[in-house]
Amino acid sequence: MKRNSASSASWWKLSGVQRALMTYVVIPMLAIVGIGLGVGIERLNSLETERLKDDLELLGRAIRLPVQEAILENDEEAVQRALESVFEIGRVYGASVYDANGNRVAAAGIASRDLSRSRVAQEVVLTGEQQERTRQISGVEMYSQFLPLFDPLGQPNGFIQINRQASDFDASFARLTRAAWVIWLAMALLTLTVVIFGHYRGVGRHVNQLKQAMTRVEAGQRDYRTATDGPGEVAEIARGLNQMLDSIERKDEELEQARLQEQELAEKLQHQEKMAAIGNVASGIAHELGAPLTVIDGRAQRLLRKESDPDRQRQLNAIRGQVARLTRIVQQLLNYCRPAEEHLEEVTDDTALNLPELLQGVLDSIRHELDDEALQLRLILPDQPLPTFYASASRLELALVNLVRNAAQVADRWVVVQVDYESGPVSLHSRQQPEVTIRVLDDGPGLSEALSEQELMEPFVTTKGQGEGTGLGLAIVTNVAQEYRGHLRLKNNSEGRGCIATLTLKLAT
Repeated sequence: MKRNSASSASWWKLSGVQRALMTYVVIPMLAIVGIGLGVGIERLNSLETERLKDDLELLGRAIRLPVQEAILENDEEAVQRALESVFEIGRVYGASVYDANGNRVAAAGIASRDLSRSRVAQEVVLTGEQQERTRQISGVEMYSQFLPLFDPLGQPNGFIQINRQASDFDASFARLTRAAWVIWLAMALLTLTVVIFGHYRGVGRHVNQLKQAMTRVEAGQRDYRTATDGPGEVAEIARGLNQMLDSIERKDEELEQARLQEQELAEKLQHQEKMAAIGNVASGIAHELGAPLTVIDGRAQRLLRKESDPDRQRQLNAIRGQVARLTRIVQQLLNYCRPAEEHLEEVTDDTALNLPELLQGVLDSIRHELDDEALQLRLILPDQPLPTFYASASRLELALVNLVRNAAQVADRWVVVQVDYESGPVSLHSRQQPEVTIRVLDDGPGLSEALSEQELMEPFVTTKGQGEGTGLGLAIVTNVAQEYRGHLRLKNNSEGRGCIATLTLKLAT
């Protein structure tokens, strides 16, 4: 009910267009009609007045012949009957007969007693033509019609006076005027109603829809579109508005994409600048430490061959182990900082790799590093055979070794490497790009809550103790994933202890 009442009130509330329509169309039209009606009423009043006068003239002519005959025969009763007959024919207040001198011969109703000094009476007798006057009779404003009477020779020998109240003419005009203006007022109200309601139904409600659409869009509903019904011009405006909103939405999407691309480029630039700085440090470290470490390891190896004391051999092996560790750190720095263009090989038939063999080789290499022989390293492959992929075997092996090594260093009993393969869409214009997902699961303590996933992938960030890690392993894996349009995700195992590292890559088949 509220909706109906609101809708009913909305079309009565004048809008700007409706007010302009009223001001420049309806009101001028009604004013013109009113002026024409006033002129017409005046014209009708003249016609009505002439009609009333003609009625009196016809009455006078109707009784003139009987009155003339009765006067010639000196029959006063016949004259009286003729005068009284006018009351039966029309609305007459008085009728009288006068001789040539203006003396009253007979009368019926309201009549003048003596017209001997009346100029009108004299004009009627002298000219033999009928006359009319409005004059006071017995204190009442009367309209009098004077018709001459003639003798057998055709000479005026008297006249007839027929009186009608002057207010009858005004009353007739007033009734006609009231009726005309009542009709005009009714037509004006009807016209206003039709214009307002017709405008609302034909144009106004569609304009309201456009306004509502603009209000919603201004409020943030960018996906709102208005209806395209209504008159052709309004529908065209609605379609234009919708097209404009669609264009704005496309431009917003383009701007958002451009912003994301700019942000991505900025991040890449920042990363490259950081890599360049670290690369300068790493190259300096490699240059300064490479030769001394090689000398230390060579001399320790020669001393180890000459030394027979077990304790000294143990000390020399420890020296060689630390030298190997330092060499590995330097190599990790170089692998992390080397630009992708330097280590990405051209994808040809010569760079085809067998992913299961690569993964098995990674697990075998990690087993040789383990001190705990009870730790289980297991590989789970999908049921369907994996195709041959094209990628840099050295880069993938480097990433996988770091992932499995991190898991093995924190695992209690087992590390599982699981492979999932999903074919990408086949395109006539591009090579098929399947998605390979490699998950490395362990039963260790899981991720630390003190560091976020993003922080764990930053270079030189590690959760291991002092001297146990460089913080470059996950950073190297992240770089390799980005080289193959993939990503690395870390999360704790929701079904038990440990962590799940998910490496997703897009490799060409």
